[in-house]
Amino acid sequence: MISEKSLSATHYLSPDYIKFRVLPYYNLENSDVLVIKFKDSDKQRAVYKISHKNNMYCLKKVYYNTEDLLYVYSAIEWCYQNNINVPRLIPTIYNSRFISINNIIYILTPWIEGEKCNFDNSTHVSLSIRTLAKMHASCTHFYPINGSHVRTAFDDSYISTQKHFNDLLKSSNNAFRCKDSFSKLFLDNFDTNLKLAKISLYMSSKIDPNSLSKSLCHGDFVNKNIIFTDNLVPWIIDFDKCKNDYCAKDLSYFMRRILKRKSTQWNTTLALSILNDYTSIKSLSLSDIYYIVSYICFPQKYWRISRDYYRNFTRCNKKAFKSLLYNATSKSENQYIFAIDLIDKLNAKFNLI
Repeated sequence: MISEKSLSATHYLSPDYIKFRVLPYYNLENSDVLVIKFKDSDKQRAVYKISHKNNMYCLKKVYYNTEDLLYVYSAIEWCYQNNINVPRLIPTIYNSRFISINNIIYILTPWIEGEKCNFDNSTHVSLSIRTLAKMHASCTHFYPINGSHVRTAFDDSYISTQKHFNDLLKSSNNAFRCKDSFSKLFLDNFDTNLKLAKISLYMSSKIDPNSLSKSLCHGDFVNKNIIFTDNLVPWIIDFDKCKNDYCAKDLSYFMRRILKRKSTQWNTTLALSILNDYTSIKSLSLSDIYYIVSYICFPQKYWRISRDYYRNFTRCNKKAFKSLLYNATSKSENQYIFAIDLIDKLNAKFNLI
């Protein structure tokens, strides 16, 4: 007979194992189990849709430890108590909010049926941002329950931007030395992206860290984690990356995701609308504005692709990297025009420069 300890971790994530060994802890025997997501990496994770009679649930295998889970649980409960729509952890038959089998932790929540936030739907975008602002406003004084691993970030934006700026200069030196087709494409677009990086670095230099708004932040506030039910009620899901951080970072992350898309590409009106929606609920300091402008104006893809290319020059797929860089640089000029226009309009209101 094979012992549980000798079984691979993958076995503990199979639908049959979930059905017969995990779901009984929730009185959900004889449920249908559908694998929604499985990622076999260092941070192995799995998501299942559980159907039981007329009810549906979401079962997750989390990739972090109990202390981190207690922090996530605390964040979800705090949001719930402040009328933010979040799927709460369902207790087991033993009244625990999670189960651990063979050092694998599982949690169960209601399945939120609906449509993920559509970035081309202005109502979705507006309601999402207002919900984020409401979350930040109500979670300013958040603290987790005892036993939690307290998660904080509060990285220095100027130091980070300066490091990325120097990476671009290193990549330009590598490009002049290598002289391959990737390097030619990189250098052809260097001036525009360097100007973007300079704008970002200047804006980050104006930030006063003590004036940045702080709160519990979602950490991955993007369209896939915002679900709208039939009556247009937004729900925030997946708090795996939540932490105490700068509100501007949460907001900037959302803004960069939507602004870099083809159909909403570097649209100043959209960016200003997002800021207006946010500030209708929660105010932003001048340093918050500097942070946001710095974050969304930096040429992120151009920097990351070139950095990774020259780090792995001898063993990377050069054709694939060139294709990635081509797609990134096709938007560089639009991003630069956007940056100048956005700063001009914000300067009239906030006296940025």
